[in-house]
Amino acid sequence: MPNLRLADLTAEIEANVRRALLEDIGSGDITAQLIPAERLATATIITRDDCVIAGTAWVDAVFRQLDPRVAVHWQVKDGERAKANQALFQLEGPARSLLSGERSALNFLQMLSGVATRAQCLADQVADTQVKLLDTRKTLPGLRLAQKYAVTCGGCHNHRIGLYDAFLIKENHIAASGGIAQAIAAAHRIAPGKPVEIEVESLVELREALDAGADIIMLDELSLDDMREAVRLNAGKAKLEASGGVTEDTLRVIAQTGVDYVSIGAMTKDVKAVDLSMRLSL
Repeated sequence: MPNLRLADLTAEIEANVRRALLEDIGSGDITAQLIPAERLATATIITRDDCVIAGTAWVDAVFRQLDPRVAVHWQVKDGERAKANQALFQLEGPARSLLSGERSALNFLQMLSGVATRAQCLADQVADTQVKLLDTRKTLPGLRLAQKYAVTCGGCHNHRIGLYDAFLIKENHIAASGGIAQAIAAAHRIAPGKPVEIEVESLVELREALDAGADIIMLDELSLDDMREAVRLNAGKAKLEASGGVTEDTLRVIAQTGVDYVSIGAMTKDVKAVDLSMRLSL
C-alpha cells in the first residue's frame, strides 16, 4: 500500500482548513476588531520542543483562505528536524489576519508535527533493520489523511487508508465467513486485485492463511518465539505484520524477528502536540 503524497491532498487540505476556520472564527473575530484594519504586522513562530516538522501546507492554506495579503516565509520543510527555540516561519500582513489565523494554523502544525516527531522517534529505533513501521486507522475523525501524511514525514509508512482500499480480515470476519480459507477466497472474489490481509493468533492459523493465499498476514500478539517461527514457515510467501501490544520497549526486539511490518496505533492515537509560540511585532 503506497504512502500518501502531498500532491494528492490538495482538496483535503483545503477542506480541513475551511472547517477549522469556520469552527474558530465563525461569523467573525470580534477581538481582532480592537486593532485598526490598516495596521500591518510581522510575526515569528518558534517551536519550544525538538520536533520533526509536518503540516506546512495546512498553515499556508489557513492564511491563503483567510487573507491572501498575508505572506508566509518558511525556514523549514516537512520532514526536517527542528530544535527547541528555533524559528519555523515568519508572517507578514494585516495584524488582524495574523491574529485571527494564528490558532488554526498552529493547531495543524503542532498536531501534525507531533505525529511526525513520534513516528521519527519510532523509526530511529529500528533504522538498522529491514522492517517498515505502519500506522493504523486510529486517527482523529476528519483528519486521517493529514495524520497519515505526517506519519510519512517522520519516516514511517501508511497502512490502508480506510475500509475500502484493502481487506483486513479479523477474528469476527473469519468467524462470520466460516473460516480462514473461506474468508480469503471470498475477498479475492469480491475485489480482485485488492490486497488481502488476515489476522492470525497462532501458527496453526498462519499455515491456513498461507495455504489460502493471503497477501499479508497479521501476527496478533504472538510471542517472539512464535514470530520467529512464523518467519521461518512463511519463507517469503506472504508479507508478515506484527501487531498488538507493541511499545517503545518491545519494538526493536519485534523488528529483529524478521517480520516485514510492525503496525503501531499509538503513532497517531497517543500523540503529544509540539509546543509552538507566535511572537507578534507591530
